[in-house]
Amino acid sequence: MELKKNEKLENSRVELEIAVDAAAFSAAVAKAFQKNAKKFNVPGFRKGKAPRHLIEQMYGKDVFYYDGVNEIFPEVYEEAVKAAGIEPIDRPDAELVSADLDNGAVLKVTVTVKPEVTLGEYKGLKAVKTVHTVEASEADAEIAQMQQRNARTITREGKAENGDIAVIDFEGFVDGKAFEGGKGENFSLTLGSGQFIPGFEEQVVGHEAGEEFDVNVKFPEEYQAKELAGKDATFKIKLHEVKTKELPALDDEFAKDVSEYDTLDALKASIVKRKQEQTDKEDELELENSLVDQIIAGMKVEIPEVMVNNRVDEMVRDFEYRLEQQGLKLDMYLQYANMTMEKFREGFREQAEKQVKVRLALEKVVELEKIEAAEADFDAEVKRIAEAYKMEEEKVRSIIPAAEVKKDLAVNKAIDFIKSSASVTTEKAADKAADEKKD
Repeated sequence: MELKKNEKLENSRVELEIAVDAAAFSAAVAKAFQKNAKKFNVPGFRKGKAPRHLIEQMYGKDVFYYDGVNEIFPEVYEEAVKAAGIEPIDRPDAELVSADLDNGAVLKVTVTVKPEVTLGEYKGLKAVKTVHTVEASEADAEIAQMQQRNARTITREGKAENGDIAVIDFEGFVDGKAFEGGKGENFSLTLGSGQFIPGFEEQVVGHEAGEEFDVNVKFPEEYQAKELAGKDATFKIKLHEVKTKELPALDDEFAKDVSEYDTLDALKASIVKRKQEQTDKEDELELENSLVDQIIAGMKVEIPEVMVNNRVDEMVRDFEYRLEQQGLKLDMYLQYANMTMEKFREGFREQAEKQVKVRLALEKVVELEKIEAAEADFDAEVKRIAEAYKMEEEKVRSIIPAAEVKKDLAVNKAIDFIKSSASVTTEKAADKAADEKKD
């Protein structure tokens, strides 16, 4: 392979001219013949048994040239990319300029490459880090939720109240006629939850088990079933049971039942610690975002459209995967949301552009500061992945692309470098809120 031309075009496009010598091209054509000979019909021969020279006489001497180019292209293209010192970010467009067995082949390839990035200031930046402190009341709120989850539901006598669970039969009528979807039996309705249309639950309150009564409501004007929107409706109700939640006592026994801790105080302390650790991470991330935002505000780069589209593709695939985990297909989701794929993708675009800019900026810092991920960093990442997915470390090493992982680790080190060189002022969130209130 000989790289005859390496020319920069507009919009981060590069044109390469690649020469393949006669020996390599002839070998590729011979291999193409072996693979494709059975596709050709030659009188007197079974498919795949005709000599090459007869096929070339019937279909042209260059009949296997394009297949030969396809055969050899991946190898010569990879060599040309290394020789040109470029980093493609999209599939190449290739054109066969000339080809014959005596002189070899010449290819013209155009491809989009990673754009050139010029950074402004990225060292010695100034930022304010807001530090949040987790209060004991936040632990109390979480324990209250745990208490609700562990509540016992019991049937009680007397009139239904907000917060009770009413077990009802119901059937709805509009203009004296029952409507589709307006009937249910032994339905457990938590009163005050807002699960049913406005006015419904309030009219169940005050009734006792065994009663039969009517509930009169008006469907909202913007109700999803257009044939019911704005209509007056009557629901025939039969109240079977009134249930209430009996909450467990918040004591040490409760802590033992719902956690690994022996006392309620120890449980609260563990929740505060966990929440504080998470809050600290969020505060640190907010600081990192502030610093990186300053860097991308001062960077100069023309981002190729394909980079943004590729990132949008990744985000759509991630969203689709999460939907499938919930048993829903993306096309069904789009139908429910009354949204086209084009509009759906557009919703990711701004975020995708930001992420591409951030990545380019940090990779430029890696380049300028000659930051590398050490083998110890890579080993630690392999261990982390193995523990997260419960896999053997050697299996992880055989699967993950080491070069890409090391590049990601270097980018993370770039963030650490930016923070270490920055001038960071710390302020407490409570003090900040108090100052804003004064203003």
